[in-house]
Amino acid sequence: MSSTSSNTVRADQIWLDGKMIQWDEGQVHVMTHALHYGFGVFEGIRAYKTHDGRLAVFRLREHIQRLFDSAHILMLKMPYTENELFDACLELLRKQKDRFANGAYLRPVAFMGDGAMGLGAVNPTRVAVTAWDWGAYLGDKGIREGIRAKVSSFTRMHVNVNMVRGKITGQYVNSILAKREAVLAGYDEAILLDISGFVAEASGENIFMVNKKGIIKTPPLSSPILDGITRDTVLKLLRDSGREVEEVTFTRDALYISNEIFFTGTAAEITPVREVDNRTVGAGKPGPITQFVQETYFRTVRGQEPRYAEWLTYV
Repeated sequence: MSSTSSNTVRADQIWLDGKMIQWDEGQVHVMTHALHYGFGVFEGIRAYKTHDGRLAVFRLREHIQRLFDSAHILMLKMPYTENELFDACLELLRKQKDRFANGAYLRPVAFMGDGAMGLGAVNPTRVAVTAWDWGAYLGDKGIREGIRAKVSSFTRMHVNVNMVRGKITGQYVNSILAKREAVLAGYDEAILLDISGFVAEASGENIFMVNKKGIIKTPPLSSPILDGITRDTVLKLLRDSGREVEEVTFTRDALYISNEIFFTGTAAEITPVREVDNRTVGAGKPGPITQFVQETYFRTVRGQEPRYAEWLTYV
């Protein structure tokens, strides 16, 4: 799995509370409320080098809208407008274009700052935008050949516990526990079920499967899943190609006997799954629908599909 490290190419500046500052100055106080209670929201956004050599952010507007929706769900007051955060992302990339000629991963985050402590505290919201060069989240080999996944012993939280329309920092402890369990057991990623035992999503990705009849399925938004922007993109690509997708619940053993499985997410992009719980998926390699989705998705983010040009914001 890819992760940030001392060797990661990163921006030398951060947009923090309306100002550009040096990376090493991007610090918060140890009494920051969100550090203690996980009260914050974030987004993961990718910028790609397009086929003509330019840099373009993929679905930036939708990501910023979701950030603000997440904050609204938490009643976290945003001190900036959507347009201001949209422009902040572009400003950071413009100042760092030499570092990110081949693409970048953007991380806007808004969180309750320091001041009063306790669960009832309401402190000023702080906002930052950072950027770094983050490769394939589940590895380049995983993109090419597929990964091994494990159904987690941890359950995706109920919709009355987990605010599923929000991308909320503290809620990711559930995902971290599932991810660590899977990795320690020798797998690449975890798949979480909902409280009824139906497939929900992976620790940080949405999931699609293709059954033996060639029917493509993905869990519905009534399940405890994030309304993924990459998920929405893939639904559009598939349906525009004439393929039908059912947004329905299904069981873990439906995954075992499926022909294809793939994960979708900004970080993971389109990652095939070749094995679940030691059971080979289909032929044990990316299938034709997965390959179609991968090829079309990467052509789209690189500006090679004119009908989806509105999804790209050039830097």
